[in-house]
Amino acid sequence: MTIFHKPAHAFHLTGMTVVHAVPRASCPWNTYKRKTGQDARATASPRGKIPFMLGQGTPNPAPLPEVFLEVVDPRGDHREVAVTQSPFLIGRGTDGGNHLQLDDKRISRSCAALVHTNGEFRLEDRGQRLGIFVNQEKISAKTLSDGDIISFGATGTIQLIFHRSRTEHALPMILSRLEHAATLEAGSRDLRQLSLLLEATSLLQSQMPLEEILAAMVDRAITITDADRGLLLEGSILTQLRPVFARQRGALPLKTESVGPSQTAIAHAIARRTSVVEGDVALAEEAIRNAVSVVGQQLRAVIAIPLLSRASLDFAAPHAEAAGGELLGVLYLDSRRPAAFSGLERQILDALAHEAASILDNTRLVKKDRERQRLEREISIARDIQQALLPKTFGRLPHVQVTAVNQPCLEVGGDYFDLIELPGRRTAFMIADVAGKGLGAALVTALLQGTFSALTLGQEPGRVITHINYFLCSRPDVGRPATLFFGILDYDGKLEYSNAGHPLPLLVRNSRVQGVFPAESCPLGMFEEEKFKTSFSTLEAGDTLVLFTDGITDAVSPELVRFGNERLQFVVEQNTGATLEDLQAAILAAVGEFTRGAPQADDITLLLLRFLGAGPTEALVS
Repeated sequence: MTIFHKPAHAFHLTGMTVVHAVPRASCPWNTYKRKTGQDARATASPRGKIPFMLGQGTPNPAPLPEVFLEVVDPRGDHREVAVTQSPFLIGRGTDGGNHLQLDDKRISRSCAALVHTNGEFRLEDRGQRLGIFVNQEKISAKTLSDGDIISFGATGTIQLIFHRSRTEHALPMILSRLEHAATLEAGSRDLRQLSLLLEATSLLQSQMPLEEILAAMVDRAITITDADRGLLLEGSILTQLRPVFARQRGALPLKTESVGPSQTAIAHAIARRTSVVEGDVALAEEAIRNAVSVVGQQLRAVIAIPLLSRASLDFAAPHAEAAGGELLGVLYLDSRRPAAFSGLERQILDALAHEAASILDNTRLVKKDRERQRLEREISIARDIQQALLPKTFGRLPHVQVTAVNQPCLEVGGDYFDLIELPGRRTAFMIADVAGKGLGAALVTALLQGTFSALTLGQEPGRVITHINYFLCSRPDVGRPATLFFGILDYDGKLEYSNAGHPLPLLVRNSRVQGVFPAESCPLGMFEEEKFKTSFSTLEAGDTLVLFTDGITDAVSPELVRFGNERLQFVVEQNTGATLEDLQAAILAAVGEFTRGAPQADDITLLLLRFLGAGPTEALVS
């Protein structure tokens, strides 16, 4: 069956296509305009005076774009006023020629003005003593966008909503029309409710505050089903559902704790991912019919509709089953009177719930995005702090030249290096690699740095590492082993070191490269009883130590081939005569060419030291 009314707006339902609209002469909106005197070209005075019509009086050479202010008073009454000139003055009473007169003593006589400039409308504060606010932000002047909410610095006072087109979706009007629809004959009632569904979905997609939208949705569901009360629950699983709003007939609020919903009906709706609509529980399945909440409250009609993210409703199905999607909540309604629902009414109810789910889903995504942005800001701060804790310069060291670089693969990383000058012209240095990446590894590196700084004075490397290992093992929840190379270099070349499972450093001596100072113990944080010993060696003038983390050697090409120790040693051999800065640049460039733009899989750290000898030669400072 196809029913045509022009102008047309199509809406498809089972077995029937309704092209929804009515002739101009019988359109309810046109009837409403004839009764009230409102028109797209007119503005009604708040006191009901004859509207001023554009085209009367002095002609306006530059007509304004059609915009409206929706006036919402504390009682919830809505009316619309067209903005017909610029500046459009807003204030209390008629003093100063106000075009929009607001009856509230907290609003100044000369309050605000809308000014049209370059195709935009700018709201200006013209003396409101409590301030002008747009979307809860105090302003002196602001260009308005569609849906912006204007308030006047006090609670429980009038609010204005800026619209670029006329809206007829004020909540009280829709509810009153829904109540009227419930009294119509079945055929007229179906078409009427279909019309109201179209308006309801527009309201759900409006820029009203979320709380008002959700409360309005529950009110409309109560009116459509003729239920006694309704409850909106939010949550992703049955045991975590949280009541958000409770409403009762007549669009009245209800305390959520006073509503004891049928957990059986809700559980069935969630488990089956489809609506449970029982117009008469006496005819329902036994589990619902004998449920304690149903029997104890003498309920005769029970409805539970799951609200699913990105749910795809099949309107051709009798119960509009939802395909997939994450559970966002449940819309629950009940009554002590039995009810009968037509197939169309069920589809309208499911469509309304589907639109509400979209709102909840969008809100959830916005919250997640805001949380993501907050975490990104905090991680960025953590990165800045971590990088600031790493040495940037190494002072003027008389016997050693140093350069280093740290490149985390994420915002923060688990690699760490440090260098500290000790009494007696001794230099302590360390490079470490904590298992894992990200914030957890970064926290352990901060711990290592603090411990290293506190324990190096007067301590040999083996004892320092043993103490750090005991500290980590005594806190098993940390669960982050770490490899570490710790050395102390004297001005005469004597080197004390301890290697806790760290990759073999490279020693450049007389243009030859060799691996030196192998690991003699396991990484830190694995065995509490492990004792780390101190080893000794001697560097000659001109010797260079290349210390690195496995982010260098484990770098992977697009063909999944490791960079490896051999390639690293080859690059160093090709640059034995280079400055430390050039050697560092050559190693990083070789890794970059090898990976050819593949994402960095691990943190990369290089620490290069060149012993200058025990003479008075001044070191070059990198």
